[in-house]
Amino acid sequence: MSVMESSRKAVETILAEADVRLDGTRPFDLVVHDPRFYQRVLRGGSLALGESYMDGWWDCEKPDEFFFRVLRAELDRKANRFRHLFWPVLKARLVNLQGRGRAFQVGRRHYDLGNDLFETMLDKRMVYSCAYWKDARTLDEAQEAKLDLICRKIGLRPGMRVLDIGCGWGGFAIYAAERYGVSVVGITVSREQARLATERSRSLPVEIRVQDYRDLDERFDRVVSVGMVEHVGYRNYRTFLKTVHRCLAEDGLFLLHTIGNNVSVTANEPWTERYIFPNGMLPSLRQLAAAAEGLFVLEDFHGFGPYYDTTLMAWHENFLRGWDKLRGRYDDRFYRMWRYFLLSSAGSFRARKNQVWQLVYSKHGVPGGYESIR
Repeated sequence: MSVMESSRKAVETILAEADVRLDGTRPFDLVVHDPRFYQRVLRGGSLALGESYMDGWWDCEKPDEFFFRVLRAELDRKANRFRHLFWPVLKARLVNLQGRGRAFQVGRRHYDLGNDLFETMLDKRMVYSCAYWKDARTLDEAQEAKLDLICRKIGLRPGMRVLDIGCGWGGFAIYAAERYGVSVVGITVSREQARLATERSRSLPVEIRVQDYRDLDERFDRVVSVGMVEHVGYRNYRTFLKTVHRCLAEDGLFLLHTIGNNVSVTANEPWTERYIFPNGMLPSLRQLAAAAEGLFVLEDFHGFGPYYDTTLMAWHENFLRGWDKLRGRYDDRFYRMWRYFLLSSAGSFRARKNQVWQLVYSKHGVPGGYESIR
């Protein structure tokens, strides 16, 4: 048996544990176009799997279903090649990948890709985080439901001053100012986000800044951070929460919305690190709890991870629908990369490998108790 034949057999055996076939006819089966794929993925793990898809070496009718099956069967763990993880883990332990010097890298490499891309993919308010589909039928409805849920959880009232750490294109800031009569300061590490958010909020009491969270030292009645702590890193969770504590009024509330990891990690997944979110890291409950100890009282915990599957599939549908007007600025390799990002992420949430959490904190405990809102 040749090396290529034995490599194919090895990949075939691994995938069989997830009931995925090579060159099969089901939507989640892999169709291999280049036989070098087998050796490449065995040697390179998840990074090679993603790069070989970008290179057109394999296809799948429904990659989200492929990843759901692979991750549900825990093939990522069973077929792990530790040598491919050694350097990312070692690098994360030796270097603060989310330190001040690197804080703006993800802004330049991801969020500054082009506002046209995100305007095409997202809802009308351009909210780039998990929507709340409990009673919603469309992406616009689900994102507005999420924004309103946040406003109600932190008890917004007219005249309050609110801080939004990681404000994106201003979706929450604009909604809170319009609907609840508050003033908002939003910070981001993306100049493109800040430019568009400023334009969109020009007539409202909203201030958008390009600023690192560590430089904040002002007082606010309420603080929110939606989908930003994923860029903070395990070395900095305590610093992040100390910053929030410094800025929050004594009787204030802080809502943290984040993607969550089932286990505590100190390094990003290699393909995601290289192509999507440099210096990213998903926190675990243990890491967040340790960072908050002695600073905050946890008033409420709300998990709705499966809604991110629905959200990502809606983004993917919008991306496909709008690709013709985007392709002049983005090439075919980007098209495959972005689909891989959206659909592999959807499969991961479907398999419950990743979660979505909203945590509400107070400094001293809400007198009489906090009433959970859903």
